[in-house]
Amino acid sequence: MARGLARDHDAKRAALRKGAARYFARHGYDRASIAGAARDCGVSKALIYHYYDSKEALLFDILDAHLSHLVAVVDAARPEGVRGLVRAILDAYEDADAEHKLQLESLDALPPEMKAPLMEAQRRLVQAMSAAVAEEAPHLPADRLRAVTMSVFGILNWVYMWHRPGKGLTRAAYAELASDFVLAGLRGV
Repeated sequence: MARGLARDHDAKRAALRKGAARYFARHGYDRASIAGAARDCGVSKALIYHYYDSKEALLFDILDAHLSHLVAVVDAARPEGVRGLVRAILDAYEDADAEHKLQLESLDALPPEMKAPLMEAQRRLVQAMSAAVAEEAPHLPADRLRAVTMSVFGILNWVYMWHRPGKGLTRAAYAELASDFVLAGLRGV
């Protein structure tokens, strides 16, 4: 008879994802190892292999969980327009700097069949922001709409590089500043 899942299976898996994401982001996914991730997480390599059959499977799970959360947050914030999306994305990025860094830097390390659903999730995020921008500036031609949409993500995606909790603006204050900046820019386009 097959053994069932432990009651804390999902919590252990989430903790492994979080710890491995920090390790991969700090050392670079290409230079990182499962043994190093295990050491950093304070678990055995065998435990990681109990949950994941490869380093790629672990990276995929990290990115899939991160992007799935972002898509859910963005879908819920759609009715609030650009300001709501900016706030929701920055809120979701909080405490996800390692996952976000991996999304930006390591997605190409995955084989095409693993990369495809993650790219689709990213497209959904871009489409949601593009629709919100188009509501604010319906006069924008398609090429400018894409440029503005990607500029908004440029404002949001790099916050992990410079923002330090407890110093300067809070993430909520930065969300308002970024929203004001984008919306004022759209009025001027």
